[in-house]
Amino acid sequence: MERQSYSIVLSAEAGQGLQTIESLFISLLQKSGYHAFIAKELMSRVRGGNNTSEIRIAPKPVQAFVGRIDVLIVLSKDGLDRLLDRIDGDTLIIGEEDYITAQKTDARLYAVNVKEQMEKLGSQLYTNTFFIGVLSTLFSCDESIAHSLLSEQFSRKGEDIVKNNIKAFDFGKGAAEKSDYHFSVKRDETVTTMKAIKGFETIGIGALSGGCNFLASYPMSPATSVMVYLASHERSHSVLVEQAEDEIAAINMALGAWYAGARAMVTTSGGGFALMSEGISLSGITETPVVVHLAQRPGPGTGLPTRTEQGDLNLALYSGHGDFPRVILAPGTWEDGVLLTHKAFEIADAYQIPVFVLTDQYYLDGEGIMEKVDFSKLERTNHVVRSESTYKRYKITDSGISERAIPGQGKGFVCVDSDEHTEDGRITESAAVRQTMMDKRMRKLSAYQDIEPRIIGDENSDTLVVGWGSTYGAIKEAVEELGDDNLAFAFFPQVHPLPSRTKELLDSAKHLILVENNASAQFGQLIRRELGITFDTTILQYNGSPFSVEQLVERIGEVLA
Repeated sequence: MERQSYSIVLSAEAGQGLQTIESLFISLLQKSGYHAFIAKELMSRVRGGNNTSEIRIAPKPVQAFVGRIDVLIVLSKDGLDRLLDRIDGDTLIIGEEDYITAQKTDARLYAVNVKEQMEKLGSQLYTNTFFIGVLSTLFSCDESIAHSLLSEQFSRKGEDIVKNNIKAFDFGKGAAEKSDYHFSVKRDETVTTMKAIKGFETIGIGALSGGCNFLASYPMSPATSVMVYLASHERSHSVLVEQAEDEIAAINMALGAWYAGARAMVTTSGGGFALMSEGISLSGITETPVVVHLAQRPGPGTGLPTRTEQGDLNLALYSGHGDFPRVILAPGTWEDGVLLTHKAFEIADAYQIPVFVLTDQYYLDGEGIMEKVDFSKLERTNHVVRSESTYKRYKITDSGISERAIPGQGKGFVCVDSDEHTEDGRITESAAVRQTMMDKRMRKLSAYQDIEPRIIGDENSDTLVVGWGSTYGAIKEAVEELGDDNLAFAFFPQVHPLPSRTKELLDSAKHLILVENNASAQFGQLIRRELGITFDTTILQYNGSPFSVEQLVERIGEVLA
């Protein structure tokens, strides 16, 4: 059986170790020459409930969720309950017999006696490796590579554990070979030179590449994964990671670090970021750079803490009291995650402003295949100067940017104040100085070079789909699947300030379609407020799930029809 791509869904309780299957299998797929992507749906509990992971296998790059299920691996007795609307007669369901017959379906069923097999190894903990063997065989992955990955993964636990995992893999392989099922996907040998990577790793790598050497944060899903990643590289990359007592302390620690000469970042989610609002304003008036990674999840309040949404654009856009410039970036691809996070540190340092990197649960918890980045081509510029005796921290300049010096590095006095201040940093209530200082700060971005939208298709097409952030993969695939020469996709990696070409680009289309993972079309509102442009069609989703390719094909197809 051969098709353009396959969707494999793993269904289990929280705590059953789906991550083991996901990480090992996607590495196996990559080394075997397949493009792949993993999307995860997690319930907000440590154990129990039902978590699912969708693994897509394709002959070309893919980074989007689909609704259909081609192969379903059921690891728990309730594993079918939430998936019935995604199962049809073509779905192959594999698992213990009582698990896969728990609900009546039209799907093809293939029962495997995995519990009995695992008893031979003395533990049910090897179940996940058994199913790696099943999937590896169904999709003709290289067995020797699989054995090598298992040895590497479990070597720290001892030789017996490695041997048992390889036996479990072989049991799974044997079970799959006895079936009548086999799936064929065209290989791409270039994939073997690429890297299997998680979304949160791209943000961490971009931060390290950008010179991040200090991170202060308070744990909050889904942002914590970035904090953990950087903590795991403290020694190898000389980065100090501090778990602060709360988010207020975290943002102020980061500002203090920049003041002392470090390149600092905070990583947080909506509720935590709300507490950082005063610190963001402090960054604005003290002209202290800071990079904020804001990992979005559905609100208001605690909302759905383990699901996804693009609901915090307005929060980033308007956080902090008073007026001051800021830049907001939102990666859509794995490469974006690395390059835009790197760029965030360069922008923050050069313009002495807060820079936001917006992701979400879908992006951070996702996994995929990425081409290796040539870091030698990424610039890292330090804009700090040694102060002279006449140094003025807030000297009025045509660009609005004053030289930034570090205390103790030079002859000058580096005075920074959160009240309105004179050029040398002293508190003032002069109306004239206040207006001059505000004008100075507000013209900082006058020379800023925008990151312009990426166009997939002909930018002169009659119909233009607009998206930002993690919707990139689903929109791109839907537009390509529709195959209409008069349809194009404009992706905005920079959502604020609106790039200079935005108005020209949107005005050239006869029909504008906006796709956003929120309830109020926050990016669409921003475009309407600043440019007076209204979208003809708005496609929104805010149930905690990402868009599927099928949904967008249907909705965009209706517009084209």
